[in-house]
Amino acid sequence: MTVATPKHFLQVSDFTRDELDHLFARTRWIKDRFKRYELYQPLRDRTLAMVFEKASTRTRVSFEAGMNQLGGIAINLNRGDTQLSRGEPIEDVARVISRMVDVVMIRTFGQDLIERFAAHSRVPVINGLTNEYHPCQILADVYTYVEHRGSIAGRTVAWVGDGNNVCNTWLQAAAILGFTVHVATPSGYAVDAAIAGPYRDHFRAFADPMEACRGADLVTTDVWTSMGFEAENDARRRAFADWMVDADMMRQAKPDALFMHCLPAHRGEEVAADVIDGPQSVVWDEAENRLHAQKALLEYLVCGRVDP
Repeated sequence: MTVATPKHFLQVSDFTRDELDHLFARTRWIKDRFKRYELYQPLRDRTLAMVFEKASTRTRVSFEAGMNQLGGIAINLNRGDTQLSRGEPIEDVARVISRMVDVVMIRTFGQDLIERFAAHSRVPVINGLTNEYHPCQILADVYTYVEHRGSIAGRTVAWVGDGNNVCNTWLQAAAILGFTVHVATPSGYAVDAAIAGPYRDHFRAFADPMEACRGADLVTTDVWTSMGFEAENDARRRAFADWMVDADMMRQAKPDALFMHCLPAHRGEEVAADVIDGPQSVVWDEAENRLHAQKALLEYLVCGRVDP
């Protein structure tokens, strides 16, 4: 029996602008119903498998709660709970799991691992984070901007900090949705040229974070040391000493600029307390919107396009 190739969400670039706009509209609709305590369960009797090779708070809670709210169930699998820990090929794991569930979310290390899993899966696969990309985070971040300020097209996003997986994903989103990213990183921590290359027309690199923030509509950052790079912590503290987003940096942005952080945050390191806890910060809306944006994503991947 021939099985249709499923739609995956492994990078933001897997979706078109029309698809992303649809997800933003569905996110708003689903969130509005949630806030009115109106039951919406299109995924009754459906199952999500969550495979974690990297630990998480927000990813696990948002996917597990979201699947439950949509009427389905979520199964949590850590690496030690599976035969992956004993050397079973990831291709074989994909072949088996995808015959038992309706959608899979994986949070892992290399992008190649999730690409290999998806290539052998009969059901949609979602990237919950890899070393290279974090598409669910940017889905929620862009929606949060849209929720507060309207369309992000033509706007400027200032990224201050490490040229990491979240930054890479902002560049992809900029190319699809038509905005610009100002990237300010210390020497040696720039975005990977191979990843950034296709998006060079949608970002500018800055050596001075103050200049990157000038005129920005949104300022965003992340921890200095991402998961898996803990051995570099001391070196990164020294390199990023001038890259803390503080009130002076925010004053370079537009007066109504928003501040975002994907969390967890370290006040006094990558962001000052009076910024993350200040009036321009929307980090708590941003965190909550992981739940609602991912519900829209699950609906789309499992049910197809649903219009109100």
